[in-house]
Amino acid sequence: MTEHAAVFLDRDGTINREVDYLSDPDQVELLPGAAEGLRKLKQAGYLLCVVTNQSGVARGLFDEERLHAIHARLKELLAAEGVHLDWIGYCPHHPTEGRVGYRANCFCNKPRPGMMIEAAALLGIDLERAWCIGDSRRDLKAGEQVGAMGLLVRTGKGAAEARKAESSGHYVDVVDDLLDAADRILLL
Repeated sequence: MTEHAAVFLDRDGTINREVDYLSDPDQVELLPGAAEGLRKLKQAGYLLCVVTNQSGVARGLFDEERLHAIHARLKELLAAEGVHLDWIGYCPHHPTEGRVGYRANCFCNKPRPGMMIEAAALLGIDLERAWCIGDSRRDLKAGEQVGAMGLLVRTGKGAAEARKAESSGHYVDVVDDLLDAADRILLL
């Protein structure tokens, strides 16, 4: 199987507006520049893979059927902008809270890299050519574990995460948004 370059993307605060425990497909709103940035990456040959923690399922705030409706809405909004996502992976678990069957300290919950490893196996992704983009250090740590290069966006919780990393002396490569991230990746 041919190994592809890919970009792993956090969902909330990276692609779409941050809403605590997004549970309604009507609340999905693309961030400015998100579709354009994803379109550029796709046109350059990158696979686009969403990897998102969704502990709201474990906490009983919404079920997986509702989560699938949210992802269908996200795909619909992106398709209207000429963008196709290659894969959406999600972790419905929480390590210490939630309903039976969803309370789990699993390998798919970021900062663990389980979703990225699953996508790589399914889609033939070369993890050494992969990028990870998100609005939290947790997103980037998952990518680091598989050898992906990371970019922290200032959208969502990213601006606060960037300040926190800077004040603690940790280097993080920070970009404004997904459009800025795409431009940075395509320069390299």
